[in-house]
Amino acid sequence: MTANSAAPAVRATVYGYPRQGPNRELKKAIEGYWKGRVTADALRKTAAGIRRANWRQLADAGLHEVPTGDFSYYDHVLDTTVMVGAIPERHRAAVEADGLDGYFAMARGTQDVAPLEMTKWFDTNYHYLVPELGPETVFEAHAAKQVGELREALALGLRARPVLLGPLTYLLLAKPAPGVPAGFAPLTLLDRLLPVYARVLAELRAAGAEWVQLDEPALVQDRTPAELNAAARAYRDLGVLSDRPKLLVASYFDRLGEALPVLAEAPVDGLALDFTGPAAANLDGLAATGGLPGKRLVAGIVDGRNVWINDLGRSLSTLATLLGLADRVDVAASCSLLHVPLDAAVERDIEPQIARWLAFARQKTAEVVTLARGLAHGPDTIAAELAANRADLTSRAASPVTRDPAVRARSAAVTAADARRSQPYTERVAAQRAHLRLPLLPTTTIGSFPQTGDQRTARAALRAGKIDTATYEQRIEAEIREVIAFQEKTGIDVLVHGEPERNDMVQYFAEQLTGYLATRHGWVQSYGTRYVRPPILAGDISRPKPMTVRWTTYAQSLTVRPVKGMLTGPVTMLAWSFVRDDQPLAETVRQVALALRDEVDDLEAAGTSVIQVDEPALRETLPLRAADRPDYLSWATEAFRLTTGGVRPDTQVHTHMCYAEFGDIVQAIDDLDADVISLEAARSHMQVARELAAHGYPREAGPGVYDIHSPRVPSAREAAGLLRAGLRAIPVERLWVNPDCGLKTRGWPEVRASLENLVSAAREVRADLSAD
Repeated sequence: MTANSAAPAVRATVYGYPRQGPNRELKKAIEGYWKGRVTADALRKTAAGIRRANWRQLADAGLHEVPTGDFSYYDHVLDTTVMVGAIPERHRAAVEADGLDGYFAMARGTQDVAPLEMTKWFDTNYHYLVPELGPETVFEAHAAKQVGELREALALGLRARPVLLGPLTYLLLAKPAPGVPAGFAPLTLLDRLLPVYARVLAELRAAGAEWVQLDEPALVQDRTPAELNAAARAYRDLGVLSDRPKLLVASYFDRLGEALPVLAEAPVDGLALDFTGPAAANLDGLAATGGLPGKRLVAGIVDGRNVWINDLGRSLSTLATLLGLADRVDVAASCSLLHVPLDAAVERDIEPQIARWLAFARQKTAEVVTLARGLAHGPDTIAAELAANRADLTSRAASPVTRDPAVRARSAAVTAADARRSQPYTERVAAQRAHLRLPLLPTTTIGSFPQTGDQRTARAALRAGKIDTATYEQRIEAEIREVIAFQEKTGIDVLVHGEPERNDMVQYFAEQLTGYLATRHGWVQSYGTRYVRPPILAGDISRPKPMTVRWTTYAQSLTVRPVKGMLTGPVTMLAWSFVRDDQPLAETVRQVALALRDEVDDLEAAGTSVIQVDEPALRETLPLRAADRPDYLSWATEAFRLTTGGVRPDTQVHTHMCYAEFGDIVQAIDDLDADVISLEAARSHMQVARELAAHGYPREAGPGVYDIHSPRVPSAREAAGLLRAGLRAIPVERLWVNPDCGLKTRGWPEVRASLENLVSAAREVRADLSAD
């Protein structure tokens, strides 16, 4: 659809698209720039090429309106921080000296300057960089990126709609800057921020924008009356501006609830609402408010977060109902397609019939276009598509791939006793300490060590048949020997084997469990240049044979120090996969937990005394509405206990969580009944340690003292300072010393130096405690 053509009766659109390019060209260009192998101009050229290709692909697929501004070198929230001029003081000089280098410094830090804190984007596995604001923050409009990308799309002859993060969500996601007095609420800066948004909107209108989308996903969470009043004020003030484009306020991930009438009554020109999953309640909410007379409704009817095909007939029925509730109804995916892979058609390793059940970003775009055509011109115009869709849905429902009677019988036989250790923590802790004989402030790492090019090359050679299994395993053993030797030399107390055999902490297990499908090209952005290939959970789950015992026992044979067995927990296996949507999550997670329980039992039987079951996604998957949380936390914590409940009292169970807001789930962390938990804490300045203390958390904990998502090497003094801060919240006999997260993405030189400093810090603080 060109910019000058007449608007169709029903527009098809999306809110965003995968950023990486079909072969992760953006990742390669950015990392090349960081290493000095790619110039800034070459990086910008690559980025512009990806944007043009995306827009043309969307327009060729039949979209009537393409999004702009959703593209990012690292993170769209960081882009918003730049747009409104809220650069932290410690980064200001770098940004003023070189905007691109300063941008990456805010994201990654430098050796001398810490990055912004990073955490999860609502209940997804995408990470954003948290804005740092304070009473002295001055906002200024810097919309060159947003205006420039709009002009690029318009120059291609396309109808384009800039997408911005809305002012409410930006402030609600922000945190007080370091040093700001406790109690400061970033939302108090709203009146200071709105004129900057007004300036940006005016610049976009001058550049040719007919519509601008303002994303307000924070309004699908429980909000106070004061926050809802702020939303009303914000969109009243922006709505009455004379020099602005038409405003489309978007929400996604859940139902708007009490915020829906606030936005419906605001003087804006349209709303974009999610109608998938729990957000389907927006239909009743919209009817209860009297609809959107005189306004545009963009209906997010195609699930933008999962990979299963849409039920086109059901969606068309919902859209028909919506026609009576707004002046015009357009069709979209439920959220940005950033959260799904690019194209299912390139997945040649998936059986063709099963592949027909899948829809990635390109296929979802086609579904949106089909539904828009059916809504505009009637179901008969898409009769062939509806018939093919019904056949594919029926094929999936009837397929033996999805059901295993033995798995279902085992799951049904689970009792409460299966999810309970044989002794309470207060009794088993003594047995563990007597067995392990660890020092005060024991040191460990989270699991993975740097994944070298040689390791990735060896895995690729094995897949391609260029080396045999015996040769591959010899190379893995050599990597494990190096990791164990380094940890022993450095003085780490509880060792890991380094996970050189693992491509990803979820995919590695999924490839060895029945019921999962693996993709070859299904990359999804997690943060920055970190992309993952979430497996697809399509059927019932079981474990045919041990998955980790071979490598853990080999590592243990090289040392007398304990080596942790390393597993990914059941909730994270779901959260970081594309999960089947044809049965309750509680049933699916129980199946995964039972498969992992078999692995835990085998590790213990093989002599593993410390077993870590990572659950970094426990907080991430927490429902956005408080009313939905008790049920989720009940089955999620039960699944962890079911995984670990069969071990002996003297086997120490660890878990790990990172890059999330843990204060909301401290009771759930307690309910896991893990003996030790390690958590990200370096970027958040030991916040989680204080939260655990406030709760009265009774077990051992390791708040991280080394931020592994930054290339900087923390000094021993810095690590010791964080450790002492941890000691102010957690008693010394229960405090561990560890990094924030796994070391897979870091290089060996920085890992060696950082872990040596971490061990030195632990020794320094031990010595101080002994002297006292």
